[in-house]
Amino acid sequence: MTDSTENWYVVKRPAGHCDIVSNLDVEKTHPDITEQWGPFNSQGDAIARRIGLIRSGKCQPQ
Repeated sequence: MTDSTENWYVVKRPAGHCDIVSNLDVEKTHPDITEQWGPFNSQGDAIARRIGLIRSGKCQPQ
């Protein structure tokens, strides 16, 4: 039985920018990730978290 639930993560890249990716994409881009936050149930929740991370200085705006 596989988990078909899509979760969202905020991932930080080496350049300091944060992206929002699904749980399916996290494994594909794993070597490129320096930090990761989540899982979040919706993409909207992940976007809100990324905004907070940008405001706190943990991520650079794009």
